Amino acid sequence: MRKLRIIEHISLDGVISPGGPGEYGDDYANGGWTAPYRSPAGAAAIVEAQGTGFDLLLGRRTYDLWAGFWPKVKGGPFADGLNAAKKYVATHRPESLGWGPVGDLGTDVMAGVRRVKSTDGPDLVVWGSSTLTSVLLDQGLVDEVVLAVYPVLLGRGKRFFSDSVDPRELAHVSTQAFPSGIILGTYKVAGPLKTG
Repeated sequence: MRKLRIIEHISLDGVISPGGPGEYGDDYANGGWTAPYRSPAGAAAIVEAQGTGFDLLLGRRTYDLWAGFWPKVKGGPFADGLNAAKKYVATHRPESLGWGPVGDLGTDVMAGVRRVKSTDGPDLVVWGSSTLTSVLLDQGLVDEVVLAVYPVLLGRGKRFFSDSVDPRELAHVSTQAFPSGIILGTYKVAGPLKTG
């Protein structure tokens, strides 16, 4: 059985999807908020967290944004990994997926994810895809969450976790801190939230 890992860049107040300026509409002024904090050490840690030999599981919007960029990037472990990975995309228009190789999830996306997870193969990595990540967590399909936490407060933007999803508990696996202020935390999904 494959593991499913979510990797996100996230602000201290829970906003993900850094994007470039204008990527989420002209009224969102904070696009590209991760750029000032990037470093070679941080990039190497993200490549390590992603692993070598993985498949991607993406929402349609993230797939379309990345398909317009990553195929043009040649060389480097991050770009090479993304371009070589099989892409499983949550979409009702699979015939329009030109950035491959592409795998089929079928019309029932969650059933498709369960089917793919149950096969032998590399880990599945989810980037961005804010609508998809909440559903995957809610359905109990996520094994690991890797959060690159940035020292910024953004106030508004796409959130990592939907208000409609039941609370979850994560078990700490590891933490790395970088001089730029980024903290990379890795967690295993432990189950429903316990209170006391």
